[in-house]
Amino acid sequence: MKIPSISVIIATYNKQDWLRKVLEGYKCQTCIDFDVIIADDGSTEETKNLIDDFKKNDYPVDITHLWHEDKGYRRQTILNKAIVAAKHEYILFTDGDCIPRADFVETHAKLAKKGYFLSGGYCKLPMNTSEAIAANDIKNQDCFKVNWLKTKGVVSSKNKLKLSAKDGMANFLNVVTPTGATFNNCNSSAWKSDLIAINGYDERMQYGGPDRELGERLFNYGIKGKQIRYSAICVHLDHARGYKTPESIAKNKAIREHTKSSKIDWTPYGIIKKEKDA
Repeated sequence: MKIPSISVIIATYNKQDWLRKVLEGYKCQTCIDFDVIIADDGSTEETKNLIDDFKKNDYPVDITHLWHEDKGYRRQTILNKAIVAAKHEYILFTDGDCIPRADFVETHAKLAKKGYFLSGGYCKLPMNTSEAIAANDIKNQDCFKVNWLKTKGVVSSKNKLKLSAKDGMANFLNVVTPTGATFNNCNSSAWKSDLIAINGYDERMQYGGPDRELGERLFNYGIKGKQIRYSAICVHLDHARGYKTPESIAKNKAIREHTKSSKIDWTPYGIIKKEKDA
């Protein structure tokens, strides 16, 4: 199958220092057959200025900044707008706090397969390490090297394995890992046509599993998940999670349980606000 062109959707909200590092990561990709869409859930002018600066300085791929007014947590709404706006047939979802390794986009492109979505993960870094990473550390790929990271803070055994696994070993670990192939906003990809077919994200959902619910509807639609957590590598910069509440978790859990028990593949609260046509 022909390797697809990719639209990379980066979700962000008021974290310019982290987004700067992430955009540096997409300057260093081994594949340049992609564009970037920044799905901005209402950030202040500083984020727009940062993106404009990158655009002015010969960024290697196109960047589109999609923004809507800050009316509280509406991440799924702006992500749905980004899905519709994506100009390529394949979409890679990630976050504005996840720096991609140089082969990140190429890995998703090469492993894309009809009838599947790809499920990756991340290597979570402590705050002191997150703050220590500079543009040159991304350009030189030092921030993906275990020995360099150990000089900046603690590296978990799980992260050591992810960052060290190469080629055949990475493929082997993808197969034998007990972790399920779920849809994860920080590092997952799917065909745009499949995302449109299930009507995108459920916009009722708050923090705590809306990406998983989308993956569960993809599964109900007949799309399988493929594990690539040891092949598609990104490092996750630390941050607080003030938007996580017991109420949002409980609401999302109820929606997910209904999706799974009723085998729902379409949400009337997605890209199109109506029930699925018969």
